[in-house]
Amino acid sequence: MTNKHTKIFNIFKFKRVIIPVIIGLGVITYLVFKDFDPEPFYNIRWSCYSALWIFMSLLMAATRDLSYMYRIRLLTDKQLTWRHSFDVIMLWEFASSVTPSIVGGSAAALYIVTKEGIRPGRATAIVMITALLDELFYIVMVPLVLILAGAGQVFKSDSSYLFVNTKLGMQGIFIVGYLFILLLTIIISYGVFIRPRGFKWVLLRIFKLPFLRKWRFQAAQAGDDIITTSLEMKHKPVIYWIRAFFATFLSWTARFWVVNFLILSITPVSQHFLIYARQLVMWVIMLISPTPGSSGVAEFLFSDFLGEFIPLGLTAAVALLWRLFSYYPYIIIGAIILPTWIKRVFHLT
Repeated sequence: MTNKHTKIFNIFKFKRVIIPVIIGLGVITYLVFKDFDPEPFYNIRWSCYSALWIFMSLLMAATRDLSYMYRIRLLTDKQLTWRHSFDVIMLWEFASSVTPSIVGGSAAALYIVTKEGIRPGRATAIVMITALLDELFYIVMVPLVLILAGAGQVFKSDSSYLFVNTKLGMQGIFIVGYLFILLLTIIISYGVFIRPRGFKWVLLRIFKLPFLRKWRFQAAQAGDDIITTSLEMKHKPVIYWIRAFFATFLSWTARFWVVNFLILSITPVSQHFLIYARQLVMWVIMLISPTPGSSGVAEFLFSDFLGEFIPLGLTAAVALLWRLFSYYPYIIIGAIILPTWIKRVFHLT
């Protein structure tokens, strides 16, 4: 097995899998027992509506994955079957779950897609366009949701977080993160759809600066990736992009509505756009989390951002349910299908 194979499979080692699980469950345990009071649990009134909303949460989790599977099939021009698309998405999510959010699972995703028989250049284009679509969803949805929910309500928390050695409030981190995503999306879109070779030329000139010169090779590789992506994707028809964005919209919306339905299962709530908007802000902070799959950070942020919509004493329990529906399944499923996938793509008996 080559060094490249070894490097990728190191991501899936047991210690990488168990660390985020321990961190996440540790934070949940702390939040549960910090001010533990059994009374809120006794006051929960379970009904058929509770079961309905929990079922809807599970349905949203499934919709998220089906939308991702449809999108990867679309981006590969249906070269992947539904079964193989399932493997790709589950392993992609598995890689994202056991690597720091700031790193993401893109390197593993590129390897996984390539091993499914997709040419390396085309696989690069698929992974890059996937990231671009996700960022475009965020750019489009944030202004709309902020208008519907009211920006003053979204940034109500007084909590502050350390960001690049600077203490910023929720609104400050959100603005920095949103502007960064917007700028990155504009730059990559310009490179892919307008002037890919010109983009590489500018990139190489920038990385000629003395303090950036050591990263010039990586910059050249990024420029090549942009050119490859442009050649693969530039001439796709409009309907192709409409379908790809719709799948992206559906997957992200389903991801966020898991929380809305979980909250509905234990208490009536009407501020759904506000809950949705708070999750958009949470996502920015989770994006820069140094922990694998945002473990620990996600559970803490859930309590801070969404605690006001949940009966006192039940926030940590709902946070645990949220992670059980939207995070831990990918670790379990990924660990189950990885050996079979390895046998299939390496043609082992």
